[in-house]
Amino acid sequence: MTDQQLFDPYAQDQDEDHDRAQEDLPARLVVEADGGSRGNPGHAGYGALVRDPDTGRILVEKAAYIGKASNNVAEYSGLVSGLELAREINPRAAVHVKMDSKLVVEQMSGRWQIKHADMRVLAAAARKVLDPRRVTYEWIPRERNKDADRLSNEAMDAGMAGVDWKPRAAAATATASSGAASSAAPTAREAPAQEAPRRAGRLHHVEVWTRDLTAADASLGWLLERLGFPRRESWKNGVSFGSEEFYVVLESGPDVAAADHDRRRPGVNHLAFRAGSRADVDLLARRAASHGWSVLFADRHPFAGGPDHYAAYLENAEGFEVELVAD
Repeated sequence: MTDQQLFDPYAQDQDEDHDRAQEDLPARLVVEADGGSRGNPGHAGYGALVRDPDTGRILVEKAAYIGKASNNVAEYSGLVSGLELAREINPRAAVHVKMDSKLVVEQMSGRWQIKHADMRVLAAAARKVLDPRRVTYEWIPRERNKDADRLSNEAMDAGMAGVDWKPRAAAATATASSGAASSAAPTAREAPAQEAPRRAGRLHHVEVWTRDLTAADASLGWLLERLGFPRRESWKNGVSFGSEEFYVVLESGPDVAAADHDRRRPGVNHLAFRAGSRADVDLLARRAASHGWSVLFADRHPFAGGPDHYAAYLENAEGFEVELVAD
């Protein structure tokens, strides 16, 4: 046996094929991630996607319901998932992460300490997915993170409904005729199918006019954030809470009539929100007392809506009423 025979004659060809395959993979990827919690802590989910930075095309996306958790834990979970998706596409790529969570971005960039034990575990998991030297982080405003926000809300909707989240492509094939072959979910290199038209008839937003925006923000704004509606936008005479799917506006200004609010007059009587378990409702009602809220119908609380309806009816100093409904 000669020395030359000790070597695989096809090894060089295989190495060249591997190099060409690596060249075909994108060298740069953008990860966008988000997470949310309706109740904070409450029903939580995350969304993550990988985008081609040159074309803006979404290469793959994922969402998942994670049960009861905080906003921050959901956001970190979205980050871990997004990095895992990027690794599946190209483990050697340079990855730029965009998130609207200032906390996650600053902590993962090393500028802020991570004090919460659950988040330390998730941050460590994120650093193990990819070489941290290949990953950079950027904070972006919520309105520039719409796709990840949409995914996290889809995950929470699915989880609260007791069903699994399905990507848009899978949802589209589910409506095909029984005789047609169903398509597989998009791979990391395929673009998701065109989003189906959204159903009409859903609430887009609710606008609440107030004579005292500062007081309304301190009471109703505080409650909205606790219910999982993050502060969205602020301007001179208003502030909004929520997402592109649905948001609540608090607004004042010269167009608001100089009259006291009375929930018993014709019009909208109150806003009702799902607020988690009975224990969640009780805890939130107690905390609300320190933020300008008092319990309505105290003699029948928490069954003022009937023996089978567990809820807290609250009223703030301006007379606005909200109902916190237990699951």
